[in-house]
Amino acid sequence: MTRCDSVGEGKSGKMRHGLKQIGLGALGALAALPAGAQEATGPILNPSVEQMAGMVDKGDTTWMLISSALVLMMAIPALALFYGGLARTKNMLSLLMQVFMIVSICAILWMAVGYSLAFTSGSPYVGGLSKAFLAGVGTGTYAATFSNNVYIPEYTFVIFQMTFACITPALIIGAFAERIKFWPLMVFVIGWSLLAYYPIAHMVWFWAGPDFLSVPEFAGDMGLLWGWGALDFAGGTVVHINAGIAGLVGCLVVGQRIGHNKEPMPPHSLTMTMIGASLLWVGWFGFNAGSNLESNGLAALAFLNTFVATAAATLSWCIVEQLRHGRPSLLGAVTGAVAGLVAITPASGFASPMGAVVLGLVVSPVCYIFVSSVKKAFGYDDSLDVFGVHGIGGIVGAIGTGILADPSLGGQGFFDYTVFPAVAGAYDMGAQVWTQIKAVAVTVVWSGVVSLGLFFVIKVVFGLRPSAEDERQGLDQTSHGETAYNM
Repeated sequence: MTRCDSVGEGKSGKMRHGLKQIGLGALGALAALPAGAQEATGPILNPSVEQMAGMVDKGDTTWMLISSALVLMMAIPALALFYGGLARTKNMLSLLMQVFMIVSICAILWMAVGYSLAFTSGSPYVGGLSKAFLAGVGTGTYAATFSNNVYIPEYTFVIFQMTFACITPALIIGAFAERIKFWPLMVFVIGWSLLAYYPIAHMVWFWAGPDFLSVPEFAGDMGLLWGWGALDFAGGTVVHINAGIAGLVGCLVVGQRIGHNKEPMPPHSLTMTMIGASLLWVGWFGFNAGSNLESNGLAALAFLNTFVATAAATLSWCIVEQLRHGRPSLLGAVTGAVAGLVAITPASGFASPMGAVVLGLVVSPVCYIFVSSVKKAFGYDDSLDVFGVHGIGGIVGAIGTGILADPSLGGQGFFDYTVFPAVAGAYDMGAQVWTQIKAVAVTVVWSGVVSLGLFFVIKVVFGLRPSAEDERQGLDQTSHGETAYNM
């Protein structure tokens, strides 16, 4: 999190871990601070707003705004095209519309209450409403990064986090694509954002910031999982496991598509899907490298790890298909790429590049088993494999982060922020992996319970599913009165 205010009161911000990664150079960054950031006596503990203003670097701000645009591109158009291409022609437009509207609704909701609930003090589980409707946020308030005495404008942080809050609910819809009513889905998205996304974002990413954790007044000001020491650099728990579990619950409650496993339902445009996947890959650099909040060597590491893990996962999936079916497929290649992107997300700033390659090679076979065998064995209709790729890939990545972050394997370790300036901490792989498992369990249970409750209530009050006739005709026409293609 970050301490940010214009009148010297109030805090808000984001955490990746209470202890910063070894190798990031937080201590070295002190020597390269903007003019006025350091006094002759050294770094500034508990800086005032006026002092924060001198600790802002235009390069960091520029990178964060670019990263925000890249993450927005991941939702529209990337995810919309990826999902739309995988659907049948009669439902292409409905997927585009659902993603487009979710981004619009979630952006407004984030401004109204989301930012405050996720990134202000409250409880270990959720923040308060002190910054509802961005009260107290302005061009003269600041958000902490992960280095002592380095800040970015708070609006920049609000924008970046808003893009995460917009894409995460949109991921869920692929699990029950082609068989959901439009407006009840929007009601679910609002409820799920309020009850699942914002609390988990708070639990994983909220803390007092590197210049405040050693101040007694702020020592306990953190989310639950952050306090446990869970590592999640860019959203393995907050985004992918969270959405993947919600998707699984949704497809179970909504039920199978008419004709599931009885009639062919091939993707109508793998061309569109490949374009969407490619845009996702490019946008993911903002998602992962932007999550460093600073434009420095660690951002470059997260960028590189994102690149090579995705490449390795694509190769791995194609090898599995070659061994299993005698030939690789484009659908498999793009699915593997997304699995790699998902898995490296929590580890992107912690793993070494070779560790990222190993993670990419490992995640695809695991996700392949869930997509091809587990789903068939249990009979659930996860239309676009949201649980099999995002849920399972997120779990593999979250637990794998505890292994790959170990400095003995080339990982980045962590910095201990309870010491000011921060110092390198002693890494215990076994303890960290156990912490990662606990963080995964909390996310699975929280998202699962919230999602089940919301789907059940909405099903009773509004109904979730269109009529059988409307589903057969296609949601493009029955929900929106339009078609994706007029030929």
